[in-house]
Amino acid sequence: MSVTILDRARTDAEHAVPRAVGAAAIHIRGLEKSFGNNRVLRGIDLDIPAGQFVAVIGKSGCGKSTLLRILMGLEEPGAGHLRFEASDLSDTQPNTRIVFQEPRLLPWLSVADNVAVGLGEGVPQEVSRKETASVLSEVQLAEKTGEWPSSLSGGQKQRVALARALVSKPGILALDEPLGALDALTRISMQELLNRVWRELGFTAVLVTHDVSEAVHLADRVVVLDEGRIALDLDIPYPHPRRHGNPALAELEGQLLGAILGGARG
Repeated sequence: MSVTILDRARTDAEHAVPRAVGAAAIHIRGLEKSFGNNRVLRGIDLDIPAGQFVAVIGKSGCGKSTLLRILMGLEEPGAGHLRFEASDLSDTQPNTRIVFQEPRLLPWLSVADNVAVGLGEGVPQEVSRKETASVLSEVQLAEKTGEWPSSLSGGQKQRVALARALVSKPGILALDEPLGALDALTRISMQELLNRVWRELGFTAVLVTHDVSEAVHLADRVVVLDEGRIALDLDIPYPHPRRHGNPALAELEGQLLGAILGGARG
């Protein structure tokens, strides 16, 4: 199967003015990826409706991060078809952003200037200030605008990284273990923040995580990968926001753990 990937070049000119392009749907067929003799993805078929929050979980080395990097255009697949779809069902080139486990802030820039990096070059200063202030307020860091990254806690740094991804109003936001380095209480606080921002802004979210509880708490749907294939695709049929400790969610966590550990296939 030939590879068909939409051109996702994200030039500074395309992002000269911040805009909400709308959430995009994702359609994947027969996606394959190998590194040498290691076949990491083995014919992935997946449809993600616009605005849905999907979590991808599985053992280390199952292909989670590779799938995410292909979605973001950071890796080329070996075979398969990847298509992004606008609300009118036409092909689209969505504004995509990714948040990594490490905040990757620039230490010589203030908090506000680190966020403004997400807008690219050529944005008028007045527009940049307005958009940056707005998104920092969204992530509850309005009072930290002029501070340096070195003065922030781990959770605050990750909120700045989230703000930098959100400032250009992405249609798709990818999250690669963004809360993995945080302590337990900060992680719960960041989960609540991420869930609120997603519900308010309406982008399509794809989260890679090792934390089954986190996946069930945040996502509309959880996909389990096992040796490069989808082992389980499970809907989480409970409204947001969700309460930690809900026994119904704990039951779903059990199903997912069974799939990861080999006790369920789907």
